[in-house]
Amino acid sequence: MDGSEGFVFSTVLTLDPYKETYFLGLHDTITQTTTPRYAKDQLVTSYIGTKDFITAQLEISKNIPQEDIYDALCSKAYDELALDQAVEYIIRYIPIDNVLDEKNRHYHLFIVDPLTLDTIFSTAVNKLKYIDTITPVALLPKALYAKKIIEDSGVHCFVYLQENDAFLTLYKEQEFLYTKSIKYSFYEMHERFCELCAERVSYEDFLLLFSKENLKQSQNQHKIYLLKLYKELFANIGDILTYVKRAFEIEKIEHIYIGSQIDTVTQLDEMLEAELQIRSSGFDFDYGFENQKSYVDQIHALLYTNAHLLDDEKYTLNFSPYHRPAKFVKRDSGRLILSIAASFIFAFAYPVSYWALTYAQELQERLLKQHYSEVHTTKIARENKINTTLAVKQKAQKLLEEQKRKYTQKKNTLIKIHEVKVNYPMKARMLASLHHELEKFGVKTTHTAYKEDEQTKLLVLDLAAKEDRRITQLIEYLTKHYEGTYNFELEKIQYDKKTKYYLSQVKVVLL
Repeated sequence: MDGSEGFVFSTVLTLDPYKETYFLGLHDTITQTTTPRYAKDQLVTSYIGTKDFITAQLEISKNIPQEDIYDALCSKAYDELALDQAVEYIIRYIPIDNVLDEKNRHYHLFIVDPLTLDTIFSTAVNKLKYIDTITPVALLPKALYAKKIIEDSGVHCFVYLQENDAFLTLYKEQEFLYTKSIKYSFYEMHERFCELCAERVSYEDFLLLFSKENLKQSQNQHKIYLLKLYKELFANIGDILTYVKRAFEIEKIEHIYIGSQIDTVTQLDEMLEAELQIRSSGFDFDYGFENQKSYVDQIHALLYTNAHLLDDEKYTLNFSPYHRPAKFVKRDSGRLILSIAASFIFAFAYPVSYWALTYAQELQERLLKQHYSEVHTTKIARENKINTTLAVKQKAQKLLEEQKRKYTQKKNTLIKIHEVKVNYPMKARMLASLHHELEKFGVKTTHTAYKEDEQTKLLVLDLAAKEDRRITQLIEYLTKHYEGTYNFELEKIQYDKKTKYYLSQVKVVLL
């Protein structure tokens, strides 16, 4: 959140200088605190009661230049309001824009005696050092319209009862119109109550009666006197509203909001509406505060809400003379010190910069040399490590080649042993079995050959017999007898005149 003079604040501390109560607000929460303290990032905001400032409506000519408006209003205020010329009052104003006047500008003036401020805020300033904003209490309800808590237009009256003061404020079309202090503060009501009941009731007992007794149900002996007190209060409010309607040519008061600094079970708004025949509600607005377990003085809630509004959403009148110092660069002393510092900087800029550059170059050179030495040492160590590793690698490579050679030799030896142990006995058994069958049919073998690859094992037999039918009978027998073990292929049988034998070649495929 932004405050005046460009300060940025994270929390808001609201102050009631009359009761010396404090509420600390953070985000959407507001809680009472009994240990207020100064903090740089804390915005402190407070108000001044209606009885402690003077308000009036003045008009000045439209021909007066904008820069002279303040002086013109001050001069007219001293003359027309008979202000003490020896006192330098704090005067603030807000323009009245809804007045049709071709010749004059109209303004609401708010006037405060600085001695009054010192009296009211001396204790708080001793604790907090600074108070960032002090706003007339009559201008705080503007926040209700800015936050859309009240969206209706027309003429609204706000009545609020406090320990030291009670005030009535009117707004027309969501703009300030009129305010007045009424003599019904809790202290004044207590005195009048004692007069009505003709006995001295303690102030604490009166407050207890005011806050805890529901007048609709109460059987308290003082009930009748409290009702008389309320009727006097409402009659006084009615008289003021009658004057305001006549003075400002108002036809109707649309709504009255009434509340008090302490919570009360009695519905003051219902009693007021019945008495004045004007629609009324409690002065207990929903500001959206979270975790609100205890009653919050509505003035504190308005102060906190007002602190979060933009300048164009609220009345920015500020009567605080207790501002925190401006930032260092905005003070005259700060500017002077900065100017002197800048002069020294410019005067010594060249020699200092030359010396700094020279020193920087020398420092960079030393650092680079140191870095080179470290890198060179690392390089030598790594080269030695690489050479050692390469030598170990070459030795290991030779050992690997020798092991591969020995492995190949052993592998070949094992293959030959396998062939001798497995293939040769198998072929020998196969040949012995087939020759036995040949002899049974009177067939001889003239040549035998064996071929083998990854897919097939082939035995080729050259046969000879006196009669060709012996060969065919042999093949027919072998095909049936060895089905599933061998596959026999016979292409042709030829007769050899020289030997007088029938010759044929049989291919035996092992399955």
